[in-house]
Amino acid sequence: MVETMTAVGMVISGTPISEYDKRLVILTKEFGKITAFARGARKPTSQYLGGSQPMAFGEFTLYRGRNAYTVTGMKISDYFSNSMSDIDSMYLGMYFLELADYYGREGIEARDTLELLYLSMKALSKGNISNRLVRCIYELKTLVLNGEYPNVFECGMCGAKDNLDYFDLNHNSVMCRQCHGSIKQENLLDASTIYALQYIITSPINKLYTFQVKETVLEQMENIIGQYIKKVVDKKFNSLDFL
Repeated sequence: MVETMTAVGMVISGTPISEYDKRLVILTKEFGKITAFARGARKPTSQYLGGSQPMAFGEFTLYRGRNAYTVTGMKISDYFSNSMSDIDSMYLGMYFLELADYYGREGIEARDTLELLYLSMKALSKGNISNRLVRCIYELKTLVLNGEYPNVFECGMCGAKDNLDYFDLNHNSVMCRQCHGSIKQENLLDASTIYALQYIITSPINKLYTFQVKETVLEQMENIIGQYIKKVVDKKFNSLDFL
């Protein structure tokens, strides 16, 4: 008798293979990013039809072969692709999947990464927080979980923790007004921007989607995180072309 195992996860991608099967990439809490084959998933009557779509979240029953897993059962609790209210939310969700795929590794448990992905999809579905803020939170916390986030706690030159009002991409750090020299007023950071970035970095994942920011703060956050992502992530994400 074949021994099976269960894993909680979210489908990152599903690729058609042969006539009726699918090759799934699933981010799982227990085993990290895995490849699993869903036999017959493309048949209209297949029990795996919905659960083999990207953004499907639930419990997967699997058995492990030499090079990949095979799906033997699914209990899907959330179909996020069905609950997105607009096309922009859908493509932003696809981008979140691509970023999770980029950082995902097999054999390394992904409890925090999966929780972040799940709650971010929930936030996109509910629409209580702007998509732009959801994206900032997801990107920065993903960097935190993978140990390559920018320093927003002390000046990258002198170590001061006060009067931080500028971000220097060359130093991957905020700067204090004594160290950064003369800066145009429009390039100086609002204190609320620094606080928001610090909050995202230090807060538990389940507390992330609980705040709003004013437009000027959001624009500054987008600028800092966007520049930093381009610097440290060496991949072009297809879903961003549609946003």
